[in-house]
Amino acid sequence: MHLIYLGALLVAFAGMATIDVRHRLFLTRDPKRAIVTVLVGFVVLLIVDVVAILCGLFIIGASPFMTGITIAPHMPIEEPLFLLFLSYLTMVLVALVERVQDVLQDRSRARA
Repeated sequence: MHLIYLGALLVAFAGMATIDVRHRLFLTRDPKRAIVTVLVGFVVLLIVDVVAILCGLFIIGASPFMTGITIAPHMPIEEPLFLLFLSYLTMVLVALVERVQDVLQDRSRARA
């Protein structure tokens, strides 16, 4: 049971990467730029987490679904992976919205 959350994050990450690569949404368009963008978002979110921990706003609750391994006080090992996933997910969703907008604009032009 202790690996359920970590496993779920890994499965979600793999699924998101599969969708991204299959539909050429974000990472495959410009890999270097995509990696830098995701890492910048990750670092910003990690800094926010660290500040929240230092302010006493973020604490680890007891959960049978987490490994219980911490990389820093109140920072479970799953947290950085979640932040990386969140940053990547955001950019894939932005790319998806842009793609949908392009398709809708093309259809609108074709009708006009």
